[in-house]
Amino acid sequence: MKNLWIPVAVCVLLAACVVAYYATGSSGAGLVGRPAPAPVQAPLVDNRLMQTARQLAPEADTAEQQGLAREALRLADHELDQAYATALRQAAAIPLPTSGPLRELDQRITQLKAQLASDKDRIAQLTKQAANSDTAADQLALAQAQVELDQDDLEDAQQDLGRAGGDRHAILEQALQEHEATHQAPPQFKTAAQTAGTLVQQVPLWLELNNRSGRLRAARDQANDKAAQLLRQHQGLEQQADKAPDSSTPGAPGVARLKQLSAERKTLTEYDKRIQDCRQLAAAYTSWDTAVAAAQRGAFHLILGSIAIVLVVILAVILIGRAIHRAFRQADRRRIHQMRTVSSLAVQATGLVIILLIIFGPPTQVTTLLGLATAGLTVALKDFILGFLGWFVLLGRNGLHVGDWVEIEGVGGEVIEIGLLKTVLLEAGNWSATGHPTGRRVSFVNSFAIEGHFFNFSTAGQWLWDQLQITVPASVDPYRIAEQISQAIARETEADSTAAEQDWQRVTAQYGVREFSAKPAVDLRPGANGLDVVVRYITRAPQRFEMKSRLFQIIVELLHQSAAAPRTA
Repeated sequence: MKNLWIPVAVCVLLAACVVAYYATGSSGAGLVGRPAPAPVQAPLVDNRLMQTARQLAPEADTAEQQGLAREALRLADHELDQAYATALRQAAAIPLPTSGPLRELDQRITQLKAQLASDKDRIAQLTKQAANSDTAADQLALAQAQVELDQDDLEDAQQDLGRAGGDRHAILEQALQEHEATHQAPPQFKTAAQTAGTLVQQVPLWLELNNRSGRLRAARDQANDKAAQLLRQHQGLEQQADKAPDSSTPGAPGVARLKQLSAERKTLTEYDKRIQDCRQLAAAYTSWDTAVAAAQRGAFHLILGSIAIVLVVILAVILIGRAIHRAFRQADRRRIHQMRTVSSLAVQATGLVIILLIIFGPPTQVTTLLGLATAGLTVALKDFILGFLGWFVLLGRNGLHVGDWVEIEGVGGEVIEIGLLKTVLLEAGNWSATGHPTGRRVSFVNSFAIEGHFFNFSTAGQWLWDQLQITVPASVDPYRIAEQISQAIARETEADSTAAEQDWQRVTAQYGVREFSAKPAVDLRPGANGLDVVVRYITRAPQRFEMKSRLFQIIVELLHQSAAAPRTA
């Protein structure tokens, strides 16, 4: 169960890959191929095939795809030219109404054109006469001004007719000129796609190709729908033309009807060409989609390869980790844990670095590499850095010195070494028991001086309150013996009490804390075999055991003397 998280992580990764595969499988079809929002005013000629070809052309990023994009543009342009030709011929054949504003504008335009032609003929005659006659020269200047005025009137009338919807032919010609000017600009293709060497590059590439494939399928369907629509129009116009009577039969159509039939035949021919262009355009989109599908399979192949390598690395880390545990099973148990931990961490760190390189690739910028290295070293060498800084703290005025009696993280003893990274104590055992050294060397990383706490009993904080408990037998006067013990302990600890009070006074004066009394205190408590005398006194931490032994000796002598002396009533 110890390394259960590793196979669980592998399973989660595989599940995420499967979910992402099915979730993104149809992402392109749902987002692409949507019809553009309807413009405010529908164009006179359906140019959606051309717009689609122009939108898809920049998506081509290989030589094969760019060739297919050019072919799509050529076919869409040819189909649009045929559509304009049909629309222009049909617009020219539409008669204006016999009355109304449109008829008046048309008549005015006809008059202006005739007047303009007459003015130009008169200018030609006056130009010949102007060389020999001053009068002819003046008339020529006047005629030229009249021509300019008539030209402006003609243009204004034509624009009025166009705005009123009566000059559809002129509007179509202007739209055709704009289309031809736009088509002259070559398409802007993408640069060749770079090889996606990392997983973070391969996944977006696969998604983008999936999206492009959906757009191409939508464009192919659009071309097929246009071909079917044109085919229906062709069949309808062909049936209408077949119903027309033959010109050789009695009651044959006149010249106008023959011209109409000729225009219909031309329209049928243009329909045939447009249908062929749409079908070839759909075939070009199909070939383009096939090329994109191949690139998409290649991108997915790279993704699977990267994931496989990641899984192999994870599996190798698991197997090597188990081999390390098995190899160190027979080693010295005092070193097995450290060596096993260091080896396992090294293998896991190596595997993590390899996985990150597979996913993100090597850093391309020196600053990024230095930043990652610095962050990694800071995390890896955190204890070393804190230990080194803690060494400076321990060397300060309130630090430690060799020979000091200290307590670090609950362990007390004498300082025997202060190194660059660690401090070594000679353990002194339990303070409340004997206080004798145990002989064990206890090492602490110097980071405890920054992150933890320590007590130094050899400096201003060297004083300890200790306690003695003596049971007074019933044959001895407890009050008298308690008084004697109190006086004896006060005499024995007087020097330490005075020194402790002086040290505390310096501390209280600096920080404004109330003063403490270091005099011993005696307390009588009932016990099972008499009265217990509890004595609390101050002593130096290093001499604690010696002081307690000396006080016990004095108390024993007092008890012996009291037992030998007769008890007064």
